[in-house]
Amino acid sequence: MNRNNRTPLRVIVLVFVILNAMFVLGSKRLEQWNANQSVLILGNLVLFVVSIASFWLTRRSFANPNPNAFVRAIYGSFMIKFFICAGVAFGYIMAAGKDVNKPALFICMGLYVIYTILEVAALTKMLRTKKHA
Repeated sequence: MNRNNRTPLRVIVLVFVILNAMFVLGSKRLEQWNANQSVLILGNLVLFVVSIASFWLTRRSFANPNPNAFVRAIYGSFMIKFFICAGVAFGYIMAAGKDVNKPALFICMGLYVIYTILEVAALTKMLRTKKHA
């Protein structure tokens, strides 16, 4: 992987670190919003790991000369990401019962959107390079 292909991945890692720092340092603000800090940090970690795995799966399909491999990778990474996130959310809701922290779940939904946008932007940037065009 050359330097240009590592840069988009670094942006995703940087966003992960910044978000976790905001959750740790902004605990007073999170209390005002009634958002559970632990749920947010764990949700951010799950979304980061799933996004990196999805990114890697799709990026790996760039080398395949079969154009169907890219489409399968996109659909596969979406399904993996969706079902893992839905499973983790369902597990949290079942475990928490009536103590579900809805503000934290809604913030995690926003994080899902942010990570998806970053992943698509990174993959699009990589596709536009001359090597993969």
